[in-house]
Amino acid sequence: MTPRILVLNGPNLNLLGTREPDQYGRETFSDLADSCGASARDLGLDIEFRQTNHGGELIEWIHAARSRCAGIVINPGAWTHTSVAIRDALVASELPVIEVHLSNVHKREPFRHNSFVSSIAVGVICGLGSAGYRMALAHLGHMFVEQAA
Repeated sequence: MTPRILVLNGPNLNLLGTREPDQYGRETFSDLADSCGASARDLGLDIEFRQTNHGGELIEWIHAARSRCAGIVINPGAWTHTSVAIRDALVASELPVIEVHLSNVHKREPFRHNSFVSSIAVGVICGLGSAGYRMALAHLGHMFVEQAA
């Protein structure tokens, strides 16, 4: 069975390519989804790639992943720094989670240095743009190969 990875994106990430391109780059959200899809295929993974500006919807997707997915890659956006509810949903999923950020949050405003997700994640990747997503998928793919061996 092909491992399914849920790739989640939080608020404002639908505006990639047009929102603060100096910070987030010119790659659009559609470009990012296509790139992740191609990487997943190359890795033998199946992905669901989603974005929402509504916290409750994100939490519902995480809850549903518990029975359908093998792992989660998440860029919670601003919810990284504010949402205990998303953290708790990720813990309840009992799935490996990798936190990804396009920008280096540690080079930005001090409030962005705190993450409610990092302490429960298998790993955190920030500042590498869209390559961070592909690295997260590659790591999860490697984890599943090791588990199968």
